[in-house]
Amino acid sequence: MKVLIIDDMHESIITSLNSINIEVDYKPNITRDEIISSIHGYQGMIVRSKTPIDIELLGHSKDLKFIARAGAGVDNLDEEELNNRKIHLLNAPEGNRDALAEHAIGMILNLFNNINKADLEVRKGIWDREGNRGIELMGKTVGLMGFGYMGEAFAKRLSSFGCRILAFDDQKSGFGNDYVEEVSLEEFKAESQILSIHIPMNKHNKGIVNYEFLDQFKKLDYILNTARGEVLVLKDLVKLLKEKKIKGAALDVLENEKIKKLKGDELSVFQELSKFNQVLLTPHIAGWSFESYKKISEVLYQKIKSLVKEEDFV
Repeated sequence: MKVLIIDDMHESIITSLNSINIEVDYKPNITRDEIISSIHGYQGMIVRSKTPIDIELLGHSKDLKFIARAGAGVDNLDEEELNNRKIHLLNAPEGNRDALAEHAIGMILNLFNNINKADLEVRKGIWDREGNRGIELMGKTVGLMGFGYMGEAFAKRLSSFGCRILAFDDQKSGFGNDYVEEVSLEEFKAESQILSIHIPMNKHNKGIVNYEFLDQFKKLDYILNTARGEVLVLKDLVKLLKEKKIKGAALDVLENEKIKKLKGDELSVFQELSKFNQVLLTPHIAGWSFESYKKISEVLYQKIKSLVKEEDFV
């Protein structure tokens, strides 16, 4: 069996796959055209986000048995076409859930305690204690929109802060536990003070967190998005901030993350969003730690190993 790796991966996955008689071509600098011209010779492919794995690319894959996504999200892969071609899809949310959960905690604590703002002021000789008075996370009601690997990992960290943790997930039920309350959408909107988004990006979820949706919350003060930028409509977030209907937001993802290429309305919205001191922005790094880089490879190796054994590919 031959596997093509088209993005940067931890080196351990190469030796691990070699140990089960899988030949690996590690080509993190390969172009899309080169992938298309050579993919027919591989039974497996490991990807991150270099290029869409769409019907055009898959049309050149005669022998593909699986595609492994090094991360949690699979929105850059055409799942319907993969199903049609009976190509297995693997991903590794177990590998970066801890990093994402810690980053999410860091963002909300940073936002609540004005850490970035205060740091910049002190460096300029401004010693403003009252203007940087913090807000305690303890006692707040946090609503998790989606309760997969990421939401659950975040909830575990939150549980030590004395928060009330609510979760709504329209794709599953029966997941409530000692520290998470599974609630209806109505209760979710009525009680959440902090909304943390943990849903995947797909045709159903694109733009789902918009003005109309957010305006239905009764107590909402803050929004945290470490999932996918396209699920949250930024112009609506800006409108809510301007109207003072919410107090702040922490965003690790944006609708369009190619910020140097923004223009028109997208650029205007981003510029407006950037002016709010109560908005914290990071460049899609929740889940991206030195440890998760290796964990993702380990998780994918185990899943590939199990799949190959189960399907008798080799």
